[in-house]
Amino acid sequence: MTYKECLKYLYEQLPIYQRIGQAAYKADLNNTIALLKILGNPERNFKSIHVAGTNGKGSVSHMLASVFQESGIKVGLYTSPHLSDFRERVKLNGQMIPEQYVLNFVQDHITAVEDISPSFFEWTVALAFDYFSNQQVDIAIIETGLGGRLDSTNVLVPEISVITNIGHDHMRFLGNRLEDIAAEKAGIIKQNVPVVIGSALPDIKEVFSRIAREKSAPISFAEENEYSTYEMDLKGLYQLENQRTVLTTLEVLKVKGYNLTEDMIREGFNNVVSNTGLRGRWQVLAESPLIIADVAHNKEGVLTMLKTLESQVFNELHVVWGTVDDKDAGEILGLMPVTATYYFCCPDVPRGHDVYKLLKIGLEMGLTGKAFDSVKEALNEAKAAAKPGDLIFVGGSTFVVAEVV
Repeated sequence: MTYKECLKYLYEQLPIYQRIGQAAYKADLNNTIALLKILGNPERNFKSIHVAGTNGKGSVSHMLASVFQESGIKVGLYTSPHLSDFRERVKLNGQMIPEQYVLNFVQDHITAVEDISPSFFEWTVALAFDYFSNQQVDIAIIETGLGGRLDSTNVLVPEISVITNIGHDHMRFLGNRLEDIAAEKAGIIKQNVPVVIGSALPDIKEVFSRIAREKSAPISFAEENEYSTYEMDLKGLYQLENQRTVLTTLEVLKVKGYNLTEDMIREGFNNVVSNTGLRGRWQVLAESPLIIADVAHNKEGVLTMLKTLESQVFNELHVVWGTVDDKDAGEILGLMPVTATYYFCCPDVPRGHDVYKLLKIGLEMGLTGKAFDSVKEALNEAKAAAKPGDLIFVGGSTFVVAEVV
């Protein structure tokens, strides 16, 4: 088996939520528990920080990793989905897991786990935990994939749990009410393990507070804290909220005995991209015309993205936009500015939303635009139409952004 064949096996033979959606969802942790037992429970061999939330959990995870890297220790980072390279999901001090390690891991265990039939996500979680254990990381930042309570990563007993915020996403799995979604995310709260909540409405706060009390877990609400703002290489106004969540987390960890100096924190925020390789968060792809890509893809994420967009200075706005079919395209397009020109497209994944249906919804919402057969074609058309001083925004889905960054 080659590395390419190994990835083909992982993608095609096993369910993967990011590509096929609901069919990949497994509503229990039995597979993960059985799989990790075969591996000797590697998740018990390293300290971790567990991060969940509707929006911002990727940025928060990368910020935390960057700060810890500045302290000079070995830092594991597990996130999903990836943009262009599968190995982006598993990193050690910003370096992707070697192809050979991925290949050896699958080859070594493919027969032993046959009866379990792990999903794609279960495979990758097990791979990450095995790698971090093997590399003897000092701490690993672990981002949940979907939800919290039944997420494959939720076998950890971390140093601290972090929940960034709660919004409307993945409702078919997590519930339609924000309180239901919050309860699922709160499933990562562990007995006697401190938890930090980034931002939450009063009713949501009560859900978190109740579950934290039941677990005797000390709880901190980041939005109740005031901190000086640190310079960041991550742009986008929404990153200030994520920074506050990280600062609250670091304060709790300091009390637990972690030596995190002012210099480490300052340099960590200043070098998130260079330390961790994070992409797709208000990422400037070109200056003339100005092209910006962002992975915001649900109602709350798009609203925060639009606030940052409003702060930009430009003449005309061109929007390259595509989504996947489990999102409420009408609700989200209803938030978008009607003065822009739209270049609708479909990301190259099975879940991609039919571009002509997307165009129809957009026109019904009063938007002006055309449909294109690919993300690349849509972006090229936007570039051809844009004049100096215009702005091209690329977004709507992680998978659209993945094709341009």
